[in-house]
Amino acid sequence: MPIAAAAPSRAQLIDHLVRTRIAGDVATPRENNLLHYRRLANGDRHYWFGLELGDRWADEQDVLAVMAERCGVSDDPDHRQGQDTIDPELTVDALDRAAAVLRKAAADRQRVLFATGHPGGLLDVHRATAQALRTRGCEIMVIPDGLQADDGMVFQFGDVAMLERGATLWHTHSPEPMAAVLNALERTGRPRPDLVVADHGWAGCAAQRAIPTVGFADCNDPALFLAESEGTLQVTIPLDDHVRSPRHYDPLTAYLLAAAELL
Repeated sequence: MPIAAAAPSRAQLIDHLVRTRIAGDVATPRENNLLHYRRLANGDRHYWFGLELGDRWADEQDVLAVMAERCGVSDDPDHRQGQDTIDPELTVDALDRAAAVLRKAAADRQRVLFATGHPGGLLDVHRATAQALRTRGCEIMVIPDGLQADDGMVFQFGDVAMLERGATLWHTHSPEPMAAVLNALERTGRPRPDLVVADHGWAGCAAQRAIPTVGFADCNDPALFLAESEGTLQVTIPLDDHVRSPRHYDPLTAYLLAAAELL
């Protein structure tokens, strides 16, 4: 993945995030956000991302409050439709927290597993981070061959695990592909990762199994933010996870790697 030689400053990155709608006024509408918050609160496990939330988030307003605090959506319960937001300051704050985790991983030469349920948007973010950690002596974990989940193959491309169906990289919220990877590692006597960097159900499943996890999440995907608020997941980075061009994520990645002293 091409990364700019000089990472943007915080102010430059915030300007870029707003211009490209990775943060700021994002494409996900308010009504879709609230629908997902309500379904999570009502116990729909599709929106739990492999986490065990019990009945702790059965009030939709509690979910909204966390999303306003950690993602930057409007905290007005009467705002029911139209534009919603991700606070770019919160995005960069989370990148700084994630950078501290990556810096420690590099210092300790940890085993790191990368995975994505959003290959159309975030694949290169994960690939570049994996490459940077490898150059600092980390083991970027290779998943066992022949794994299946959700009627597809669990596939690794460019150091990043994902779901493949019919020669197509698949967008998925499911935790089952990560469960297949972790179960296979245990079954074959291989060690678990020291750190997972992922999104969607890949991140939720790893965090639920008490593996330190950094996750990326959109404003209509509340589960990872709730997990961070409870201490189950280390860092959740708020962003629109599928903007018009994957190249728009390059400055974000450069900032993350520079902050982690990996660029």
